[in-house]
Amino acid sequence: MTGSPVKILVVDDEPPIRKLLRVGLTAQGYEVHEAPDAATARALAGEVVPDLIVLDLGLPDTPGHALLGEWREQGLATPVVILSSRTDEGGIVKALETGADDYVTKPFGMNELGARIRVALRHRLQQQGEKAVFRTGGLSIDLVKRIVKVDEREIKLSPKEYDILRVLAQYSGKVLTHQFMLKQIWGPAADVQYLRVYVRQLRQKIEATPDQPQYITTETGVGYRLREADLPATENASPEGR
Repeated sequence: MTGSPVKILVVDDEPPIRKLLRVGLTAQGYEVHEAPDAATARALAGEVVPDLIVLDLGLPDTPGHALLGEWREQGLATPVVILSSRTDEGGIVKALETGADDYVTKPFGMNELGARIRVALRHRLQQQGEKAVFRTGGLSIDLVKRIVKVDEREIKLSPKEYDILRVLAQYSGKVLTHQFMLKQIWGPAADVQYLRVYVRQLRQKIEATPDQPQYITTETGVGYRLREADLPATENASPEGR
């Protein structure tokens, strides 16, 4: 190990879930701390100073999104990945708009959660150093020259289509809510139907099979996610030494 392990605070009131996360995340090289409720989580967030928090929305003493709101109001910038039931789309959207970095739904696989954690950690580290050219698979976006290519073939986009792709690229790997994207591109009074129409047009231009997109995926009832940027060949994807 080349450095101290990444510390993760797991906040969930279900002992079996905490055990699953403790075993699974420890096996991936993380240092895991646990809180069964919001009161314990508040204390541990200050004592442990975690690098990332996995937060359940259904806590017994304070709703998870309310706890997240407290942390963000206090200036806590730690990445937060939400755990939620599949039926709680409203809670997921509220948490994302409050400042969550991503979410996974119960039941979940450790591989999926591990991937979401790595994206959240990497994105937080990269926020201050945006790259001029974004690449994922065959898609490349020159954010300075505003040139978009798929498999080295230049794609002509309308200004709004480009704006959507630019915002998605800025947060690649993370789900962006409909309302967040509307505010970024049209303003707070815009209709979500505008976004759906332009995303459909954008997929027609950049996806090999628009009905089965590999780049811009839909998070049902929540928003959209652009596939994570390719890692430089020299970057170590392991949690060690971050």
